[in-house]
Amino acid sequence: MDLVAACRVLVQVGEQGSVTRGAAVLGVPQSVASRRLAALERTLGADLLDRRARRARLTPTAQDLLPLARRLVRTADELGVAAERAGSRPRSLLVGAGPLVTPRALADVVAAGRDAELRLEVDVQDASARRTAVDERVADAAVVPVPPDRATWRVPLGVAEDAVGPGARVHLAALRVVRGAEGVRRVHLLPEDDVPHVRDPLLRLRDALGLRPGQVAVATSDAAATAAVLAGDLVVCSAAEARALDLRWRPLGELADGTWARGHTLVTGDRGEQAALGAALAVPLRRLLGVPA
Repeated sequence: MDLVAACRVLVQVGEQGSVTRGAAVLGVPQSVASRRLAALERTLGADLLDRRARRARLTPTAQDLLPLARRLVRTADELGVAAERAGSRPRSLLVGAGPLVTPRALADVVAAGRDAELRLEVDVQDASARRTAVDERVADAAVVPVPPDRATWRVPLGVAEDAVGPGARVHLAALRVVRGAEGVRRVHLLPEDDVPHVRDPLLRLRDALGLRPGQVAVATSDAAATAAVLAGDLVVCSAAEARALDLRWRPLGELADGTWARGHTLVTGDRGEQAALGAALAVPLRRLLGVPA
C-alpha cells in the first residue's frame, strides 16, 4: 500500500465531503480512491468511512487521524520539492588561485563537467577555506593541497625571474647578503604555497644558508609576488606558471632532487562520487594545476 497516496485520499475526502469530489481533486477514478481508503482501513485496523449514511462521512477515528494524515502529506510534498531542488542544484567545486587559474581555465572545468552530465559551479578560495568548506558541507568538492606522496596531481617547483632565455639551476646560497652589496634579493611564495610541505623546506634551507628571515616570505597575493619579481626578486612557481607570467623558470639547486613539489588531490563531501568526479575533470584540472605532461 502507498501510505502517502492513501492519506491524500483521506485528506481530500475530509475536505471535500465525499469520495467522488475527493477523487476528482486528486485526478484519480473514484474506484481507485475507494480502494486506497479500504487499504488504509486494513492497515490501521479501523473504519475510516461511515458507509451507512447516504453521503460518505469520515468516522470519529478518521477525524482524529486527519491532522496526522495532513502532516504526512505535507511532509511528502516538501520532501519532493527538496529532492527536485537538490537534483537541479549545481555541484560546487572550489579551486585555488594562481597564474593558471584564468576564466578560460575555469570554464574548461565547467565544460568538462557538462560533458559528464554534471552541473558545476567553480569558485576560487584559499587552501584552508577549501578543506573546511567541504568538511562542513558548504561545498561539494575541492582541490586541496597535500604532501606529494599522497597527491593525485604532483607539480615540481622551482623559481622564476624576470629574464629571457633558458636558465640553469639557481642556488639559494647565491642570495646570501654580503658586505657591500647594493640590494637584497628575495624569494616570494605564492599564497597557494603557504602550506608546510612547500613552505617549510624552503624556510629550513634559508636558515641553514644564513639568509635573512625576510628573504623568504609568503606574498600577500599573486600580483604582489609578480610585481616583486619584475623588480628583481624570485617567485616560487611551476614551469607552466612561469610561462604564463612570461618569466624564466629555473630549478632550485638545493632542492632539485624532485621531492620539492606541490601536491593536490580532490576531496568531496560524498566519497562515492570522488572517483567519478576526479575522472571527469582530470584533464582540465591537470592544466589548471600546471601538471607536466
